[in-house]
Amino acid sequence: MKRSSLTRRDFLRTGGGALAGAYALALAGCGAHGGGSAQSGNVEDYPQETLNWTIAFGPGGGNDIMSRTLIEILRENDLYPNNIVATNLEGGDGARGWGFLFNQKGNPYYISTTSGSFMTTPLAADTGWGPTSFTPVCMVATDDLLFVVKDDAPYNTLEDFIAAAKQESLAVGGIATVNVDFIISKLLADQAGFKLNYVPFNDEGEMISALLSESLVMIGSNPAEVIGLVESGDAKPLAFSGKEPMSSLPDVPTLGELGYEIDISTPRGLVLAPGVEQGVQQWWIDTMKKVIKLPAWRTYLKENDLNEQVRYGEDFTEYLRNTQNKLKSTLQEAGAI
Repeated sequence: MKRSSLTRRDFLRTGGGALAGAYALALAGCGAHGGGSAQSGNVEDYPQETLNWTIAFGPGGGNDIMSRTLIEILRENDLYPNNIVATNLEGGDGARGWGFLFNQKGNPYYISTTSGSFMTTPLAADTGWGPTSFTPVCMVATDDLLFVVKDDAPYNTLEDFIAAAKQESLAVGGIATVNVDFIISKLLADQAGFKLNYVPFNDEGEMISALLSESLVMIGSNPAEVIGLVESGDAKPLAFSGKEPMSSLPDVPTLGELGYEIDISTPRGLVLAPGVEQGVQQWWIDTMKKVIKLPAWRTYLKENDLNEQVRYGEDFTEYLRNTQNKLKSTLQEAGAI
């Protein structure tokens, strides 16, 4: 099956691709997060300046891929009339990147995308901000985990892995320390009866390198990040955490089909800096309503096995608030916070 040009496989093959090269040039010319007096001017004139797009994790991960996909769509369809500068500010399970966005209060030219740690990082650390601290634009999809092992690992099913994990400690990798990746892995371990040896990463590339070098035995990652490894034969898929089977790998069983009750997903959405004027928020809501109807976006959802779930403005905020409360309870029960 032909994959999107922004899957992890192609991102690595091209050294980041044409998009990353273009962003590097923009950064060199403008300076990281350049853009001038972004709070000046009337809402009616928005937008007139460079948009600074913060990606709270490293290159090649699901958050990065979605951000760069949206930027490409905005550019190719002339939906944002000015320059867009994307910068990866990874660190602290997203705290560095979203903390930077939080400090741009009232500035309509700073934006970022969300993930699971957007809700869990504030639960584990004193960040000074929470998922409802920002100006919500929209939630567009949810993302689930695909559990994979190296191609020559002696496990052909998840039950093979679980049987071995009950006998010895097997390292399982995920993005961020206290995140959806950890929660799903922890719930699986508890329900299956093995002790979780979880190893967190900030960067998807480093985690995949650890798997291929056999420092990790299994990783749980969003399909967009590891599907290339499966297609190339470098990894074997064991299970998927979504409610329905993956369209690209329909024979891979879901955790539900294997008897595990785990109903947690990563929210993929868009937020502006705190305190941005309502007119700017509405401009972005109207723009994203156009984006999600475009063929390029529909293709991205399908090829990266995302589940479309659209919520705008305060509806998105309410989802974040309710989901964070749910995750908090799970983390407290697990003794993680």
